[in-house]
Amino acid sequence: MRLSRAPDRRNPPASTRTLRRRRAHGFTLIETSLALIIIAVGVLALVEAQQAFIRSNDWSSHAATANYLANEVRELMRRLPKHDPVTGLYFENGSTLRGWGPDGGEFGVEDFDDIDDFDGVRFAFNGTAGLADGDLPGPIDAFGAVIPQINNDGAVEVGAGGTPVPLRGWTQRVTVRKVDPDNPGVVLPNDHVVAPGGGSAGIPVDRFPLRVTVDVFFRGVFDTDDTLVTSVTWIVP
Repeated sequence: MRLSRAPDRRNPPASTRTLRRRRAHGFTLIETSLALIIIAVGVLALVEAQQAFIRSNDWSSHAATANYLANEVRELMRRLPKHDPVTGLYFENGSTLRGWGPDGGEFGVEDFDDIDDFDGVRFAFNGTAGLADGDLPGPIDAFGAVIPQINNDGAVEVGAGGTPVPLRGWTQRVTVRKVDPDNPGVVLPNDHVVAPGGGSAGIPVDRFPLRVTVDVFFRGVFDTDDTLVTSVTWIVP
């Protein structure tokens, strides 16, 4: 009968010695590098996702503000007639159109009494006090008042002379166009008329629908130009 020998723990086989040496060495340089690369990719992905969320949130806030500003102008114009309630829209000497745009003595939004007065007017955060000088102060609310800049503490920011600072960076631009009664997509000249004839009474110069568009722009602190954020358009029959 052959007896088996007990393994010599003081002198283990070569394969066991190799395995022990491998375990004693720990991670190799390649394994460490791969682990660092995996961690770095995960961190970069997390940072990019956070930045994308911040950009999306900022744009959503911008879009909401722009829509609010556009609809404030719409509310302001809702109660106004299409053309001047006193003089109307008419031809002088049978050929020169009068009454479109701000009339004599109308220098600001507080003077505007009809929709066509707003054509081409901009209410800008850096606007001045009168149409003759460029843009009017703005942006404005549904009552024609300039919307102030609100600080983080909820207080109105006050500038030089104790006057409120307008909402920074925002501008409202109003465009008024006369359009075809049967196709609002067709813009007509301001002096367009439809003469009577063929059993039709025609359409006078002041009886056409108007298409009003409010474009809202934003200019950041480090920007040199305005960026269009939103446009709101409606038809006044």
